[in-house]
Amino acid sequence: MANAPHGGVLKDLHVRDLPLHDALLKESDSLADIRLTERQLCDLELILNGGFSPLEGFMGKTDYESVLTTLRLADGALFPMPITLDVSQEQIDTLKLAPGARVTLRDPRDENALAILTVSDIYKPDKVAEAVNVLGADDIAHPAVAYLRNSVQEFYIGGKVQAISPPQHFDYVALRYTPAELRAYFNKLSWRRVVAFQTRNPMHRAHRELTVRAARQQKANVLIHPVVGLTKPGDVDAFTRVRVYEAIIRTYPNGMAALALLPLAMRMAGPREALWHAIIRKNFGATHFIVGRDHAGPGKNSQGSDFYGPYDAQELVTKYSSELAIEMVPFQMMTYVPSSDDYQPIDTIPKGVQTLDISGTELRRRLKTGAPIPDWFSYEAVVKILRESYPPRNKQGFTILLSGYVNSGKDTIGKALEVTLNQQAGRSVSLLLGDQVRSELSAELGFTPEERHKNLQRLAFVAAELSRAGAAVITTPIAPYEASRTAAKQHILKNGGAGGGTFFLVHVATPLEHCEKTDRRGTYKKAREGKITGFTGIDDPYEVPTNADLTIDLSVSTVSAAVHEIVLMLESEGLL
Repeated sequence: MANAPHGGVLKDLHVRDLPLHDALLKESDSLADIRLTERQLCDLELILNGGFSPLEGFMGKTDYESVLTTLRLADGALFPMPITLDVSQEQIDTLKLAPGARVTLRDPRDENALAILTVSDIYKPDKVAEAVNVLGADDIAHPAVAYLRNSVQEFYIGGKVQAISPPQHFDYVALRYTPAELRAYFNKLSWRRVVAFQTRNPMHRAHRELTVRAARQQKANVLIHPVVGLTKPGDVDAFTRVRVYEAIIRTYPNGMAALALLPLAMRMAGPREALWHAIIRKNFGATHFIVGRDHAGPGKNSQGSDFYGPYDAQELVTKYSSELAIEMVPFQMMTYVPSSDDYQPIDTIPKGVQTLDISGTELRRRLKTGAPIPDWFSYEAVVKILRESYPPRNKQGFTILLSGYVNSGKDTIGKALEVTLNQQAGRSVSLLLGDQVRSELSAELGFTPEERHKNLQRLAFVAAELSRAGAAVITTPIAPYEASRTAAKQHILKNGGAGGGTFFLVHVATPLEHCEKTDRRGTYKKAREGKITGFTGIDDPYEVPTNADLTIDLSVSTVSAAVHEIVLMLESEGLL
């Protein structure tokens, strides 16, 4: 598929004459702007290229409420997922949004104008009703409910969009097809029957066998059509997954399968998601669509049960099969049977026959520890890619934040720990001393709570970047506020390495009296005399950590003992 033509972008985007395109581009500069979120960007791309057909814009109130209760647009067209553009009250006021207003939708990455939206209405959604109807429950354990509560703004605006240009991608460009391009590709190869396979995870032998079986049953070709927009938090990153898909596509019989990427923001909505996915794949030219066990399920709810039944998705797609214009191919979970050295649907295997499986949790454990992954489970090339992106625990980076009063000994512990880790070798070590970071990264900042917070977040950004590159990062800010420490931790956990970073908070709990008594530089004396203001412990509070991974008090311990405790903590986590 890498050699297929990529022309006709403007046609796909429904901009059919260049003068109109130029006029829209010129108009966009004079309009108010909305910089899209990552999810809105994914949604807009699929509206513009026809992936969300019959949608021509973001849903107004009538369509939105109809979709919530009937799985249909107001005109009766089947469409089970609300596609909405959320805005804040501040945006409404600042941008003067009202019915009839026109606003430019911009790419958040490069601020290119993508489309102009003409506002049809502005409305306040019932988020609880949306969660219950679309996702099955108003349960924060569901990632889309958490997103709805924590990230979605108070109002939705509806309206049709006029395309200016598609979002620009720099990764895997040869694998990105609009629906029209993909349909043309199938037509060029005379593929009349195409089975689409949806995935957001790496593929292994079971997935390959499932899709080959489906193709042979349907006398069809296979489209591997993975999601590379937003998926479930914690999923394997898209770059690693695409490398896996490129490796596994080569294992299919020659001419059977093709690979294309889908810039979709998943909602993990189970049955509704499956119906939505079927409509999208029909728009991309597929004639058949595989719906497996627990399709697009988000995992466990707050009570520890699955959000959806294992075959709820298949049942809902079957219910609407007569009007979908794409045929569902139902499949159960595949499992390996050693006696026949093949994969079979789990529900068809006689009782007593030995089967082998490796769960996602077990696979992550083996990657983490470097334990072998058998060739019956995956392909050597796939395992190699996963190990490169997800090295064993003792090769991963991590961040240790030593927090405490001035002269608590946190800097001394940091320096001694740096020496100890360098002595052990195996990874690079970076020491970010509090005062050093202040002078190099935040010299313009003072010591107000807001400026202290900003300084710590800058430090967290640097630590996450170093950690992701495999370094052991030791940092020693005062970090006096709980909220700032929590924000720094969250950033590092999200951005600091394979599958999420590793972060440890060490509270150097040397008492204030001891810090002040042993202060040879006289900074505490100056703070007491009012010559230094905003000094932690004197006229600015230190909020004692409630969630420290380790607490050390150098008034009753030694630096060597403190370092030893930290090393033992790292060893217990498999990092050394």
